[in-house]
Amino acid sequence: MVKLNKIYTRTGDDGTTGLVDGSRCPKHAARMEAIGAVDEANSALGLAIAALQGGDHATDLTRVQNDLFDLGADLATPGTDFAPSEMVLRIVSSQAAWIEERIDAANDRLSPLTSFILPGGTEAASRLHVARASVRRAERAMTALAAAEPVNPAALAYVNRLSDYLFVLCRAVNAAAGGDVLWVPGQNR
Repeated sequence: MVKLNKIYTRTGDDGTTGLVDGSRCPKHAARMEAIGAVDEANSALGLAIAALQGGDHATDLTRVQNDLFDLGADLATPGTDFAPSEMVLRIVSSQAAWIEERIDAANDRLSPLTSFILPGGTEAASRLHVARASVRRAERAMTALAAAEPVNPAALAYVNRLSDYLFVLCRAVNAAAGGDVLWVPGQNR
């Protein structure tokens, strides 16, 4: 259980922040960039959930938001032991497997793509596209971190699947409102 009595601690005034293992790192470090990008993606998901106004997609995305907090905790725990424990939160393969199941379920109800799609359509789909792009940025930040330090492979798989899931959800939301907004190559030449 997390208990926060005081929001400001002043410990970050020197430009560093604390990690789960008690160590400190610069706020501009690759690890913090990845954690921040995940936080931004989670915030974008919150906007998408609000636009969905309830339903199964919103419920599933609220679950994803919780997983993204787990992902942030995972990234804030340096080291090479990626096994979860009572005291250490780690993303596990079953979390990515759940997303794959949701992708398959949503995609089974969609017609095959015949073109690339533009990020738009309904307000909810548009916000899902923004969240998808934010998740892709988080993935880039995580892979940049992984090039320099160990990162949980299950966390990398999770964030990769999540952007795919959001893409399929964009299509599903737009399908209910008339369909995808298709790219027309060279339309305005």
